[in-house]
Amino acid sequence: MSRPADLDVLIPSKDRPAALAVTLSGLAAQTVSGFRVVVSDQSAEPASEDPLVASAVRILDHLGRPAELLRHVPPRGLAEQRQFLLEQSRRRLVLYLDDDVWLEPTAVEVLLSAMDALRCGFVGYALHGLSYRHDMRPHELAPYEEWTSRVRPERVRRGGPAWRRFTLHNASNPLHLAQRVAKGRRWWAYKVAWIGGCVLYDRRRLEECGGFRFWRSVPPAHAGEDVVAELRVMERYGGAGLLPSRAYHMELPTTVRDRTAECYDYVLGDGHHRADHRADHHADHHADRRDACRDDRRDDRLPR
Repeated sequence: MSRPADLDVLIPSKDRPAALAVTLSGLAAQTVSGFRVVVSDQSAEPASEDPLVASAVRILDHLGRPAELLRHVPPRGLAEQRQFLLEQSRRRLVLYLDDDVWLEPTAVEVLLSAMDALRCGFVGYALHGLSYRHDMRPHELAPYEEWTSRVRPERVRRGGPAWRRFTLHNASNPLHLAQRVAKGRRWWAYKVAWIGGCVLYDRRRLEECGGFRFWRSVPPAHAGEDVVAELRVMERYGGAGLLPSRAYHMELPTTVRDRTAECYDYVLGDGHHRADHRADHHADHHADRRDACRDDRRDDRLPR
């Protein structure tokens, strides 16, 4: 059974001290304690010097959630930063959490419970963009499909039917999905193309699939490093999104301005290095970060 002491929360951060303080405060308010928080800070001014961040770190430490702010400069791209964080981890599970995400108090507890139940490579929450909460997009919910048996490995690639699942995470679609299919369950798993912003991995399995070591093969200015890591893990061990999502995007401007180099093209693609359909995804809340912001063959039912 997974315990909070099995978990490292890994946060890449750059030039967003106020948002980072909110993210850390969300972790301080979790219903479980004992997890460890590691921040890789690439800000122009050290985040540790910001009083809000420093206060949040003290609160985390006081509540039994030890936190470390590591200065990691110069920046060499997000893939390198995520690999750096992975190399700092000592625990069985790692939660990659963006520095502009607030978690509901039960979020970590449910992630750990789901990982125990599903026994796959990763689970995660798609991020709510609540400025879109009244923007209903039923056509974008069409690819939704629950995992009704054990999560199995899937090979998801651009152009395939599973790729179209990316629309499930646009705008406030996760909120509307949960409202549509909720049946009094605490959580349930569904099939994803990828998840951005809040993903819990089995660390050993992530490392087996290469982690983010591909950072040397992509330009320093790149995007989509999380997509590559998730697709590799999903192909070998499976992965799932969780509803209802307990993660909220602050909808701040992205710190990655140049998104022309997609890691998919350099690592998994056909060599033409062209932008993929993720650009469509980024037109909404997830890419409002740019604008505003072993095969388990058992058929037993999933626990609820």
